Amino acid sequence: MENSLEYVSVQLQEVREKIAQAEKVNHRQPGAVKLLAVSKTFPNEAILAAYAAGQRAFGENKVAELEAKATVLPGDIQWHLIGHLQSNKVARAVRYASWIHSVDSIKLLERIDRLAGEEGRHPNILLEVNVSGEASKDGISPEELNELAAAAAAADHVTWQGLMTMAPLGADAAVLDRVFSTLRDLELELRERFALPLPELSMGMSGDFTDAIRCGSTIVRIGTAIFGMRNYGVRV
Repeated sequence: MENSLEYVSVQLQEVREKIAQAEKVNHRQPGAVKLLAVSKTFPNEAILAAYAAGQRAFGENKVAELEAKATVLPGDIQWHLIGHLQSNKVARAVRYASWIHSVDSIKLLERIDRLAGEEGRHPNILLEVNVSGEASKDGISPEELNELAAAAAAADHVTWQGLMTMAPLGADAAVLDRVFSTLRDLELELRERFALPLPELSMGMSGDFTDAIRCGSTIVRIGTAIFGMRNYGVRV
């Protein structure tokens, strides 16, 4: 049964094995790619099943759902906010999320930085880039990235760790390669420009994470391949 302890444990192990194999065939160091289990819409029981199997990093799209889960689930879970962040929810986001993957404007960055200081927090952030140019996707355009990157490099209460993107759903290998390689190249340019390590590239989901690993991903965001299909009518 999906979301059961046994189902999640088996699926989680399969995903880990696929990541390890992708690291090997692409000459990446073992353990170079971190697994973020995307638990959005899944119940606490499913998260606890993955937790029992050793998973500690979980991703949520909505601040309210992240807050509801973080306040009752084990305290050593590392929570990542991967969905669009509204400015009126930033204070709650920095209170519970160790990582924010979806920083896509200077205004949002400055608010995160200020409120993180007020909360005594220091979240890791990624700048979300809309490489594909799809109107349905959030993220800053590659052409506008430099200004946001400069603001991130100068921020006091966040640690800028790198970039994030989403590829078009169901895209073929050529499109995936273009999107993921473009993000990688943008990060290499920013490392040189700002003399920062920028170690993380968050790209790749259940349907395309092996392509993302081939192109340099260091964080893959996997939900359905671990937990099964989502029921968007169910909420925590």
